[in-house]
Amino acid sequence: MVNSDPNDRRPTPDPAEHDAFFPSPYSLSQFTAPVSDLSGAEYPDAYKGGRWKFLVIGADERYLRMDNGTMFSTGNHPVETLLPMYHLEKAGFGFDIATVSGNPMKFEFWAMPREDKEVLGFFDRYAEQIKAPLKLADVITKALGDDSDYLGVFIPGGHGALMGLPKSPEVKTVLEWVAAKDKFLISLCHGPAAFLAVGKDSPIYRGRKIMAFPDALDAQTPDIGYMPGHLTWKFGEELQALGFELLNDGISGAVHKDGKILTGDSPLAGNALGQLAAAQALAEVMAK
Repeated sequence: MVNSDPNDRRPTPDPAEHDAFFPSPYSLSQFTAPVSDLSGAEYPDAYKGGRWKFLVIGADERYLRMDNGTMFSTGNHPVETLLPMYHLEKAGFGFDIATVSGNPMKFEFWAMPREDKEVLGFFDRYAEQIKAPLKLADVITKALGDDSDYLGVFIPGGHGALMGLPKSPEVKTVLEWVAAKDKFLISLCHGPAAFLAVGKDSPIYRGRKIMAFPDALDAQTPDIGYMPGHLTWKFGEELQALGFELLNDGISGAVHKDGKILTGDSPLAGNALGQLAAAQALAEVMAK
């Protein structure tokens, strides 16, 4: 039975898996909204060349095991995924969507702004790519040459990014290509966990500054039932060990540009990150 009490802080059971849970009604009332803050997506000088696009690397695993043995039913956060993509599309850029396995991209559909017709319509347009993404290894083989049409890579947030991506050799190859070819790297919230794929001995991110969801806040969310337990590792600490400087200790919707690494702190940053990415991508193609 679905609990509709908005004050209930108990995680909601996911009937599709044993001992798995969605966020509590209370936490959803605090961290999700029926309408997003999508705005400012008018780009009168949008790119019309038809070539340049972004590679989106999505999460393909849903169940994140907690320290107490329960599982969090997660994936990519819809607002963190769709708002940056919306801005980039409005600015004239296309997408290829890929996952490591080639299996469908997983979404935290419980966070979808269900009364936001613009966001829902955008999701529907990409639903087939989301359900049948490219396999990342195939993208590496076929599309990462010197004449690649990718202007950059976008790794959406959501706790799903904590699974698979941080240890993926394919993600490692893509990130090294991004750095070597001076491409854009765009991410927010938990998405930067994927940057760990380059390995602890890699020097490519030493001294770089980014935004990401703070470990300290992840440790607090089980108190209101957002997750059914605590995470088993701290991705922020590992990013710092890799050489990153994390600029935020809270979430306010802040974004940051460090060269071509564009990051945001949380779902609150989805719209602003999209605006930043679109502006930077347009400046790049105009200079070519």
